[in-house]
Amino acid sequence: MRKKTLKEFISHFRDDDQFKSQVVKWHTIEPMEAVYEPLPEVLAPSLRKALERRGIGKLYSHQAEAFNSVMSGKSITAVTPTASGKTLCYNLPVVQSIVENPSNRALYLFPTKALSQDQKTELNELLDLADSNITSYTYDGDTPASIRQKVRKAGQIVITNPDMLHSAILPHHTKWVSLFENLKYIVIDELHIYRGVFGSHVANVIKRLKRICKFYGSDPIFICTSATIANPKELAESLTGKNMHLIDRNGAPSARKHFVFYNPPVVNQQLNIRRSATLEVRRLASLLLKEKIQTIVFAKSRVRVEIILSYLQELVKNELGPKSIRGYRGGYLPTQRREIEQGLRDGDVYGVVSTNALELGVDIGQLQACIMTGYPGTIASAWQQAGRAGRRQGEALILMVASSSPLDQYVVLHPEYFLKSSPETARINAENIVILLDHLKCAAFELPFEKGELFGETEIEDLLEYLAEERVLHFTKDKWYWMNDAFPAHDISLRSASQENVVIIDQSERANHRVIGEMDRFSAMTLLHDEAIYLHQGAQYQVEYLDWDEKKAYVREVEVDYFTDANLAVQLSVLEEDKRKETEEAAACYGDVSVRAMATLFKKIKFDTHENIGSGPISLPEEELHTSAAWFSLKEGIGHMTDEHVEQGLIGASHALKAIIPVHVMCDPQDIQVTPQVKAVHNQLPTLFIYDRYPGGIGLSEKVHENGQTVIRDALELIQSCVCTNGCPSCIGSGLPAGDAKKDTEKILEMFYYALGSEVN
Repeated sequence: MRKKTLKEFISHFRDDDQFKSQVVKWHTIEPMEAVYEPLPEVLAPSLRKALERRGIGKLYSHQAEAFNSVMSGKSITAVTPTASGKTLCYNLPVVQSIVENPSNRALYLFPTKALSQDQKTELNELLDLADSNITSYTYDGDTPASIRQKVRKAGQIVITNPDMLHSAILPHHTKWVSLFENLKYIVIDELHIYRGVFGSHVANVIKRLKRICKFYGSDPIFICTSATIANPKELAESLTGKNMHLIDRNGAPSARKHFVFYNPPVVNQQLNIRRSATLEVRRLASLLLKEKIQTIVFAKSRVRVEIILSYLQELVKNELGPKSIRGYRGGYLPTQRREIEQGLRDGDVYGVVSTNALELGVDIGQLQACIMTGYPGTIASAWQQAGRAGRRQGEALILMVASSSPLDQYVVLHPEYFLKSSPETARINAENIVILLDHLKCAAFELPFEKGELFGETEIEDLLEYLAEERVLHFTKDKWYWMNDAFPAHDISLRSASQENVVIIDQSERANHRVIGEMDRFSAMTLLHDEAIYLHQGAQYQVEYLDWDEKKAYVREVEVDYFTDANLAVQLSVLEEDKRKETEEAAACYGDVSVRAMATLFKKIKFDTHENIGSGPISLPEEELHTSAAWFSLKEGIGHMTDEHVEQGLIGASHALKAIIPVHVMCDPQDIQVTPQVKAVHNQLPTLFIYDRYPGGIGLSEKVHENGQTVIRDALELIQSCVCTNGCPSCIGSGLPAGDAKKDTEKILEMFYYALGSEVN
């Protein structure tokens, strides 16, 4: 029996009543023609030959603009979709420059090892086709000691990651003299990854890098590439301290894409709980695979990947063969990953089930369909995943299958919000005092600070004097010197704002205990307590023992169908109010707060239904956090609402806001905390606090204060568009008393909204 083509399959889907009833919106993106420019006249003959050997006789317009801008000495940020040939935006000018002057050097920074390896392969192919003897090396934790010296001395293009730059290259810059003296280009790929705490750290690492370059007499040009975000130019300039030329007109062609917003059927009307997104994805993927339509399925965790994978393999093994559907995630060996990528390119592999490991620019050739198990968390990630289908030609089908979570329901029920806006702004705060002090220590170890010297644009004399008083630095002859034997970068993680970190030790294999991560103490209270389910790169681990005094959490890998959620008893006090907007009814403020928190008990919550299936106590000491917060207070006009109704409304509002805020500020849901107080300590008024869960704050709550109206409007829309009667896990959270909880929440949010100056639609 003849298999359906994708076009026939799409036509069949559109006519199927059962399928149509679950489709919220079917959006078709028409194909785009390529916009070409001739190969630049100055292009070296060897590079021209390499491109022609690859069948490239002309460049896309954005590639040509990038080449010309970089060659004229401008730092650039290129923002174009997945598979639009961004790699040539940096490889062409870098290789051209080294051909012209072999002493020139380039440093490539990629956020993951897999991406480094993939880009190195692509770069080497270009160099081989050009018959070039330019040397490129990867320098990361896997680089053998035997070739490290060769990389330092002879590497014309050094490929690494920010963590390695921070802890292994900058502190030992005297071994890298030939790199730093001749460093012409710094490439930062996947720019949108560098946000929040990680981005704030990397901005300071870049300041240290530029300081060392200046010491050796070089002033490199930055070449950044990014997925679509609201503020690519601003982010690149904050990260690098350089003026950027933005290239955002895409010249690459794209196929017709069908983007389908799919909401699984409701299985519990009262609680508005829908059929599991995982089960629905398995069903939809099997329909595509049986027609031999090449499909990629994205799932949020390793466990989900393995569940979907085993089901699909079982379902189609007789029709397609056991190796026709593969998994792809962190933890697979590089050889396995290369084999899967090759199978996809050759067409031997029909389906791949992946975590977001395949979201970044790993070349996997042409796929026809993409299914997302739930909304990936940001619009940038969703478009990255969608870009995996229809990469070269032919139509593409993208299915976003929503779960019952509030964020998923908001996106699937407001497709126009997703399609017409890029609301996400990547935020960093390089001035965070905790992070800045850490990097001043590292920078002083690398080179002494002179009196009057700035760190980037930041005046630091007061901070250097403080470090001298703390006997970390020594001041003599107008210079501050590092005065410790220890080497500071080793103890500073780029993934956390605090040095008081809990180390996470995996003891799944008895003979092979290994450190898999770390977490600040404040977050560890709710995420790493005994019996917590901890997620790491998509894998589930159960915490067997948290040694609070030694700052170690011992975990073991498990597969369970629930997650844990801890209750925090929070005492929050305002230290200083920096900004204020107010009317007679309400006030919206921003400033510094002190959060004293104690974890009291945890609940086990089933994945898809959000049922509470167990609980237990947590015995940990109180922790204090000084951070920044936005808060909304009702001044008067609560009218007939009793304290109980006010409390119920505040709890519902906090749940809805916690779901919506990550959409607006492009952060992980764990980065912010929303705490309601019926009578806040500082003003005795009903107040909602939104604070950054990092010492000193990283700018997230400030963004919420700036865009308070938009955030509240969207939280209100989330609740009003939910089909439940009295509130459910998809809007105001579970566990609220029945009755008027939903109305109370709407009333509270409307009062905040009106007070901020506009009418509710």
